[in-house]
Amino acid sequence: MAERGAHAVPAFGARDFTLALIVCLAWAGNFLTSAFALREVPPFLFSALRLGLMAVLLVGFVRAPPRAQWSRLVAVALLNGALHFGTSLWALRMAGDVSSPAIVLQSYIPMSVLLAWWLRGERFAWRTGTAIAVSFAGVLVLGFDPLVLDHPAALGMMLFSALLIALGTVLMRGLSGVDAIGLQGWTALIGVLPLLAISAAIEPGGLDALRAASPVVWGAAAYSAIVASLIGHTLFFRLVQRHPVAQVMPYLLLVPVFAVALGIAVWGDRPGPRLWLGGAMVLGGVLAIALRARAKALGRG
Repeated sequence: MAERGAHAVPAFGARDFTLALIVCLAWAGNFLTSAFALREVPPFLFSALRLGLMAVLLVGFVRAPPRAQWSRLVAVALLNGALHFGTSLWALRMAGDVSSPAIVLQSYIPMSVLLAWWLRGERFAWRTGTAIAVSFAGVLVLGFDPLVLDHPAALGMMLFSALLIALGTVLMRGLSGVDAIGLQGWTALIGVLPLLAISAAIEPGGLDALRAASPVVWGAAAYSAIVASLIGHTLFFRLVQRHPVAQVMPYLLLVPVFAVALGIAVWGDRPGPRLWLGGAMVLGGVLAIALRARAKALGRG
């Protein structure tokens, strides 16, 4: 048991676990609802629609950051918002399944550790290095599953999307003067126009598709903006206000677990043995990284 004192970390109780469960369900459901929307609307335009709705809802909550933080804020907003959303949905559309993208995206966690070492000089122990290697080996194993082999470019695109959010995560550590809701608002406001520009350049006919879109698309956009972003991220930040991020991180591995379950039950995914094995390696490596970080946060590492 961790010693209690001036630096004691609050226990992760039933209420916190319930909040984490809601966050995981909200984020897992976003893979499925987005997959349905992408049948009708291209990914960058759908991402612009999501951020546009967020911008309308949050514009009243944004405050100008300190002048010295503007460049970092723009970089974080573009990496974690526009570019990550657009490329991850592009990968989801190419993949044709929900399970493999949800698993591969978790590689952003070992990528974040490596980038923090490279860019910020943060060190990690050999156990964390082993977990990173296992995670990336799992991606290779997963890549040979027939479900993934049919769409190999989707695997590469999701890895690239994971790299983008990993870089944004590392840059966000030095961001100050912006609260959680304000950061979501700026992410939406900064990202809408670049997404529309990218869509206009590479997604011909996108606006015509949006005009002909069914209520499924608008419902999915509302889900992404309200449930996944506003509710999911607000509850997540409430958790990290009470607990170190490292203590919350292991619970977030339920996101790909729930997403795979939804993919099988609703989308019709049929993962093969390599996807199960590779997925277990990826998530096992990520879990080891998360537990190591949690032990350090609790003063046991």
